[in-house]
Amino acid sequence: MTDPTLRMPNSVLRVVLDLGSLPLDIPPLPLRFQHPEFDADWDEEEQVAGIFLGFDDGEFHLDIMEEGVEYHFHRADGSSSDDSPWPAADTQALVDWANGFVLHVAPRLPDLLEDADEAAEWHHVGLPVYSRDYGPVPLEILEVELEGEQLMLPWLGSGHIDDEHLDGPDHPIALLWNPEHEEPDLAIARVWLDPKTGEPKARAEAGVNWTAVGLTQSEVLSWAESLYLNHHVIGDPAQMIMRAALERMAGLDR
Repeated sequence: MTDPTLRMPNSVLRVVLDLGSLPLDIPPLPLRFQHPEFDADWDEEEQVAGIFLGFDDGEFHLDIMEEGVEYHFHRADGSSSDDSPWPAADTQALVDWANGFVLHVAPRLPDLLEDADEAAEWHHVGLPVYSRDYGPVPLEILEVELEGEQLMLPWLGSGHIDDEHLDGPDHPIALLWNPEHEEPDLAIARVWLDPKTGEPKARAEAGVNWTAVGLTQSEVLSWAESLYLNHHVIGDPAQMIMRAALERMAGLDR
């Protein structure tokens, strides 16, 4: 288990963004969809914007391209489907709302993602406010709470270290190591999210030569749990900023 005394406190970053003219004149969302977990991305090569809404009982994914909008669903178990996991009336209301929402968001998405990345960089160097010159346009001020990271040392063992996602419950990853080259391929530990505690939990793989690794087994497991917490549990600042912007544009943050 990670040491809670080494956890940095949460902080609030104030972000000033151009989100266009708000509020949007779009159909209302049904009550069951009032608290989505937003995400978004932009494929520069394909010129496709992706907007994702996650709920406890399913997900709604939209791809916005020059030819129009395509969408599909995911069930609660994560499997993709062309069929909605929700009743027909609620699904149609969600689609009607989303069509208006994405028409507002998609043209702004590339710039917004860049702004979110830059704001996250400002946060990492300790600045409490982010803004840039947008010209004379309406601006929105977001207050984004960002989780404090676990203080941890860089890898002090021998060789090179990396991690990769694994299939299976509780979001496992493998900690990979190699004594010689920069493409680690030997699994020395597995880390997952303990569903009972909500904390990372690590287990050493069998047959590891810890002397060759250069750290004890307990040191590696502690380091792996801190790595997992920082990179796979704590929200990425840029993603959290983008999520706050999407919530503001959707009118769901008030």
